[in-house]
Amino acid sequence: MNASQDRVESIEPLIEYFREGEKPAERWRVGTEHEKIGLYSGSWRPVPYEGERGIGALLEKIATTEGWDPILEDGLPIALLRDGASITLEPGGQFELSGAPLRTIHETCDEFHRHLELMERANQGFDIDWLGLGINPLYAVADVPMMPKGRYRIMREYLPTRGALALEMMFTTATVQANFDYADEADMVAKLRLGLSASPVVSAIFANSSLSEGKANGFASRRMHIWTQTDPDRTGMLDMAFEDDFGYRRYAEWALDVPMFFVNRDGHYHAANGTTFRKFMESGLGAARATIADWDLHLTTLFPEVRLKRFLEVRGADAVPPGLTCSLPALWKGLLYDATSRAEAWDRLAMHTPATRAAGRADVAKRGLGAEYGDEPVLEVARDLARIAREGLSRIAHAGRRDADETGFLDPIDEQLATGKSPGQLIAERWEGEWARSVDRLIETARY
Repeated sequence: MNASQDRVESIEPLIEYFREGEKPAERWRVGTEHEKIGLYSGSWRPVPYEGERGIGALLEKIATTEGWDPILEDGLPIALLRDGASITLEPGGQFELSGAPLRTIHETCDEFHRHLELMERANQGFDIDWLGLGINPLYAVADVPMMPKGRYRIMREYLPTRGALALEMMFTTATVQANFDYADEADMVAKLRLGLSASPVVSAIFANSSLSEGKANGFASRRMHIWTQTDPDRTGMLDMAFEDDFGYRRYAEWALDVPMFFVNRDGHYHAANGTTFRKFMESGLGAARATIADWDLHLTTLFPEVRLKRFLEVRGADAVPPGLTCSLPALWKGLLYDATSRAEAWDRLAMHTPATRAAGRADVAKRGLGAEYGDEPVLEVARDLARIAREGLSRIAHAGRRDADETGFLDPIDEQLATGKSPGQLIAERWEGEWARSVDRLIETARY
């Protein structure tokens, strides 16, 4: 039997799961995940799964013509795999590339652009415009097709009982996020704390969901606001991470008491009906008994701003155009992977309390780079973090490589900060101003 299928009956194997993710610095990598929202060119209608020009047919074409291995559910393609990367579907048909763990930002950005080239080739005959926006700019949940994935059917039933905007999160939003390694428990804690503290500021740089349902929605990042009304059990800023005893065990204890969405047996998802993993581990769920594979799956259904698995995921940013997409992992790498930068950034942010972090996050959702964090402008903090990250990337430049310097990937961030406004703020201004609420102008600006 695969070890991941061994039954677990105590918290110790769950803690060991995190410890098995530890890696020495020379093996640290960066993985980038980015989602995009598709609309049919010209009509700007949502793209269904079914049909000759649907998402399912597009996946089949990529598998056939590009050499990706399809993952099937009930005989239908719902994901593709190749060379450590995957193409997956979010509930409303948002296309996601989960990139392979790569050493440099040059490599991860090359991967991103190869993906865009692949999508351009595959798009012939489909005529889909893929948008770098944090939210569907035109359609509400009721107008967005649902993808045929069993886990999403269960989530669609459960999440609205926990948050008023949960279905908006599932069906209309899109993100770019990055994944990072840790050396040991102390290193994980330091990186996770900094990630949580910096997340509102980084989210302000990338805030890009100011138009939804065909009108300005009053937010720089409505996506950020949506996450505050999705499910308080599994989202948020993990205030416990700032307590002295935080580590693998505390995170595991928290995860044990988060209600499960489902278990997967023989490729089929079965609703857990709110059973916590702790209860599942103690008493089972019908005939099913808890395994490490179940734990791994459960961890993917927890959505704090920084998520711990066998690596750390920083999750706060909206989807953005290509230049800024490559900047996101570069910014976080400069902050997290250089010890001097990590210490300086922590000194810059350590004064914040749970209350100021929450208030800053809410203000960023409304005002983007015009918000305040504690008693200072977010824009000033963002400029400091961008500088610290640039210095960090300089110190950890990969010697002996032609592409040692990664600092250029921060240039789009500096350009954004020079405007003093988040992407979503600028889009809302143009929408109401020079674009005269033209959908064509919006799509022209937002398409990849």
